[in-house]
Amino acid sequence: MTVTKDGAGREDADGASDMSERGDDGYTPSGRRLERERYRRTRARRATAIAALSTLVTAAVLYLVVVSAPGWPRTKETFFNGQYAREAFPKVLEGLWLNVRLLVVCGAAVLVLGMLIAIARTLRGPVFFPLRALAAAYTDFFRGLPLIINLMIVVLGVPALRLQGVTVDPVLLGGTALTLTYSAYVAEVFRAGIESVHPSQRAAARSLGLTNRQALRHVVLPQAVRRQVPPLLNDLVSLQKDTGLVSIGGAIDAVRAADIIVGRSLNYTPYIVAGLVFVALTIPMTRFTDWVTARMDRQRAQGGSI
Repeated sequence: MTVTKDGAGREDADGASDMSERGDDGYTPSGRRLERERYRRTRARRATAIAALSTLVTAAVLYLVVVSAPGWPRTKETFFNGQYAREAFPKVLEGLWLNVRLLVVCGAAVLVLGMLIAIARTLRGPVFFPLRALAAAYTDFFRGLPLIINLMIVVLGVPALRLQGVTVDPVLLGGTALTLTYSAYVAEVFRAGIESVHPSQRAAARSLGLTNRQALRHVVLPQAVRRQVPPLLNDLVSLQKDTGLVSIGGAIDAVRAADIIVGRSLNYTPYIVAGLVFVALTIPMTRFTDWVTARMDRQRAQGGSI
């Protein structure tokens, strides 16, 4: 076989060398290919070993810094007491069920309300100006209002009005406050997705005979939602953590269950237990968000549908 001296010729020779090993009963990799694969495996093992070693060293240094601090014995007794951890764990888990229910119900309500507000803000024509102005005022107000203040106003202020037929349940009122705040954020996410769809998509749908409503429903919104899945999942993760704030109204969730034990024992270990439970619930959602984001980035890089 004749091999030219330029790079393209060498690549052709390598490819021919690899293909020369192909037999009738299947492909057999060449020695050069096997050598490259061994080199990649060696590099991967070396990188894994270095990462593991650096992690162990960092963990050891942090551990020594913490346990050598003058106040560590008192801190350990106050925040990492095994007896109070065992006492708090089942009660925190029982209260966590309320947080999970709030997440599911409020999450669904936030998505629906946020979508409606986003559509209202993107309506065209002067006749819809009042609706656009109200939607913009809503998002500006609730995005600017701290969530804790919103919760206090709704959970503590609404019962003080003594309105007939209006609930005073702190769980329902707390869920309402969460929905009001997060729907403003989600509305902006949806609006960004809607406006990211090129106007030619809507024009093409109209040229095919679809009405503005049909074009929005069948052409614009599906593309907008797919593009905004990662930020929507991030908002869902934040909502999951903030469900613990409903405890300010007296609802017995995971945070309030820990607070009751702390108030009786003056030991803060139950707060650590509640925090770890929330972290354990949040990490899978965060990793799923990262996976969805990476998958959509790969599809975008390959020119696939997003």
